[in-house]
Amino acid sequence: MRKKKNIILENIKLTTAGAKGVSIGKTDDGKTVIVSGAVPGDVVNARVRKSKSKYYEAEAVSFIELSPDRVSPECTHFGVCGGCKWQNLSYNKQLEFKQNEVLNNIRRIGGIDDFQTLEILGSAQQYFYRNKMEFSFSDARWLTSEEINAENEISNKNALGFHIPGMWSKILDLKECYLQESPSNEIRLAVKQYADEHHLDFFDVKNQEGFLRTLMLRQNSRGEWMVLFQFFREEQDSREALFAYLLECFPQIKTLVYAINSKNNDSVYDLDIKTFFGKGYLMEEMDGLKFKIGPKSFFQTNYRQALELYRKTLEFADLKGDEVVYDLYTGTGTIAQYVARKAKKVIGIEAVQEAIDAATEHAALNGLDNCTFYCGDMKDIFTADFLEKHPPADVLITDPPRDGMHTKVVEQILKLAPKRIVYVSCNSATQARDLALMKGQYKVEKILPVDMFPQTHHVENIALLTQK
Repeated sequence: MRKKKNIILENIKLTTAGAKGVSIGKTDDGKTVIVSGAVPGDVVNARVRKSKSKYYEAEAVSFIELSPDRVSPECTHFGVCGGCKWQNLSYNKQLEFKQNEVLNNIRRIGGIDDFQTLEILGSAQQYFYRNKMEFSFSDARWLTSEEINAENEISNKNALGFHIPGMWSKILDLKECYLQESPSNEIRLAVKQYADEHHLDFFDVKNQEGFLRTLMLRQNSRGEWMVLFQFFREEQDSREALFAYLLECFPQIKTLVYAINSKNNDSVYDLDIKTFFGKGYLMEEMDGLKFKIGPKSFFQTNYRQALELYRKTLEFADLKGDEVVYDLYTGTGTIAQYVARKAKKVIGIEAVQEAIDAATEHAALNGLDNCTFYCGDMKDIFTADFLEKHPPADVLITDPPRDGMHTKVVEQILKLAPKRIVYVSCNSATQARDLALMKGQYKVEKILPVDMFPQTHHVENIALLTQK
């Protein structure tokens, strides 16, 4: 077997950002180089990992010149943790590259050029913006090269933190995290310390055994907290002692719930959640609308920026009060109810029954009797037969998952022919693909990128379409 050559590309000037936060430059002969481990503006030597006919994939191994847009990362785990990969890039540049990514996708993939571009809506909070965090316990934490090479034997390999990218069985033991406000770090560290001192078993991923499995921390905008534990097995005395300790130390915890999970995965959605303390849920409010947030509830993790996103969606919909609005991929009906106060009727469709149940409950809670929700796979329920049985839409709002909309769904939208479409997307590439399918019948009037996740490459986009 031939050994791969160790090819180093020298003096590569990185000029822009690419998909998933990589940086892009060119060799002297014009071949594109996609580089990880650097930021635009850096000049690097990069080791080739993959060589394609039109480009190289490489990683930075040394820096000839540092970008003027570099900043010092806040977190001590930067570079190891797979989370906030753009902490070393100024926030203004993050926004610039995110906006450019959306524009390039719509123009290149969508083949659409004639539209108004609104300036990207940045997040007022660049750190501590998440209201939900999930951590894993492990008895085999990720070790640094210094620890591995040290002569001293490591007695405690317990960890509570995040999975190392590409190494699912290894957990980074978090000392700090800048994603969720206090007392998130304090609660997590207190749990870890208590578990170590009381010799509670941390989960063994490979052998599927142990006691402590996962920890989820959730908060609302009023500073009330939910704590959810997953245990691999029941140890009632140990569990209740841990819970009593946490409730004594952290009065901010308003509900404490748990599940026994002996499955081979950490998914919470098919588990029986038990309430130890409190009501088992938190209440959230957005511009006068109330939402019940349980341990399984989907709710935007950046509350403040989600509120701005919903306000802009309502603004794009431009409702006068007499319209029928369809809300596709409605989830728990947050957008549907947000627009319902300005509409005659809202019809929401979603594939997950639990989400539909929550949407119906929230509509009743908010006194909205003009919302009707239907459950089913979008391509199977949003059909010609469905459209025949319901009033035609004046405005359609769609907020699909990252894969975008099925072609059958796009076909039905074109048959439904609403006057306005507001397309909210977390993946502008698949959004652009869908817009291309509709551009014969609809004009893209304007787009508004929205930054929901600072310090990452992710970006949302709202597009307004009107009938030609």
